[in-house]
Amino acid sequence: MAGNITLTMIKPDAVKKNTIGGILKMMNDAGFRVLAMKYMQLSKKRAEQFYAVHSERPFFGELTEFMSSGPIVAAILEKDNAVEDFRKLIGATNPADAEDGTIRKVYATSIGENAVHGSDSDENAKIEGDFFFSQQERF
Repeated sequence: MAGNITLTMIKPDAVKKNTIGGILKMMNDAGFRVLAMKYMQLSKKRAEQFYAVHSERPFFGELTEFMSSGPIVAAILEKDNAVEDFRKLIGATNPADAEDGTIRKVYATSIGENAVHGSDSDENAKIEGDFFFSQQERF
């Protein structure tokens, strides 16, 4: 399945603003199919585990605090060329730099509160998908 899946999280800022439906519609309209999805809240410890690759970065504490501050929607999405196509759909990390029509241009408010996460490689998509979902939770 390499190249066909990506992981996304609709982040606490977007959940709080009640934009889950609009974001999911943009994903669906772009041709992504949901293989697995859950509405949940990460503990601080789980957020630290997920973002461990950034543990030495100065924003790590702020990032993990934010990601554990409220519920998220985690999902595995399927589409040919999933990672690259999804990165295009979500847009630049800074919504001010994001292209019109991208999720972050429409729903994000800042670099820190940028509405969605998307895997950055096929390898990370598999790792991140396995972090959230067992095989029995995928359809």
